[in-house]
Amino acid sequence: MSGVELVLLDLDETLLDHGSAARAGLLQHPDVLAYEPDPDAAFDRWHALEEEHYARYLAGELGHQEQRRARVRAYLAPLGVVHDSDAETDAWFGAYQHAAHAAWALFDDVLPCLAALGDRRIGVITNGEAAPQRAKLAALGLDHRVDPVVCSGAVGVAKPDPRIFAIACEEAGIPAHRACYVGDRLRTDAIGAARAGLRGVWLDRPGGATPVELVEAEREGVAVVRSLAALPALLAR
Repeated sequence: MSGVELVLLDLDETLLDHGSAARAGLLQHPDVLAYEPDPDAAFDRWHALEEEHYARYLAGELGHQEQRRARVRAYLAPLGVVHDSDAETDAWFGAYQHAAHAAWALFDDVLPCLAALGDRRIGVITNGEAAPQRAKLAALGLDHRVDPVVCSGAVGVAKPDPRIFAIACEEAGIPAHRACYVGDRLRTDAIGAARAGLRGVWLDRPGGATPVELVEAEREGVAVVRSLAALPALLAR
């Protein structure tokens, strides 16, 4: 992958340990403490609902706030908790969000990786609204270290649409074939980038890649790494 001048990264689960923060936020919520006997099952259900309703937001079926409300209501219904108003639902999500934000943290491999990338340009492409995503970068101390920052909510297209990758390359003034994109989702991130003309890198932190996925990655020209620690050496090849 030598010749890469622009390294673009996903945000959640690539730079930010979103799962740990979300788990902390959920399991500190009074309703969850009162009604959920199994913390692991509680978070698994919350995570599944986040995946479901955030996908609906990205597809344009729900607004950003609406997907939050849908997630909360679907989560609380089996617990017998019913809100009488959107304001009550928003307050519930706000309490969760406050605790989750307090737990925001970078993965341990992020800062060493960024330092080892040397003088390469570093940017972010993320599916989400600009304000909350930029707030994450600021809270993590990365807002002055990454440019461009391209958020789907601001540009009107979301990964894996090739246009969002093209926008980032255009903003950086670096052609796609001299850029790579690193993300934790094989198809949305790595294959989406590869099909847009960038070098695609799948960050499989859990090591859960199936044989079928590994064959698909190889077919699409996507590299697979378990940690960002492996990225500088990969780019030097």
